[in-house]
Amino acid sequence: MKIEIEREEDGRWIAEVPDLPGAMVYGLTRDEALFKVEALALRVIADRLENGENIPELDELFAVSA
Repeated sequence: MKIEIEREEDGRWIAEVPDLPGAMVYGLTRDEALFKVEALALRVIADRLENGENIPELDELFAVSA
């Protein structure tokens, strides 16, 4: 999944995963913002799975053997 990251005028970093609405975080450093947005994206995906939502991004990640 693509992560977009940029630095705000106040020096903070903002990172988001555009394919996951609401997956946006701030960090004091670039690395902190990246770590936080990755963790949030995984939580969003887990929540969607638990609620039975389809997640097309995972279609090629898991395979069920016959």
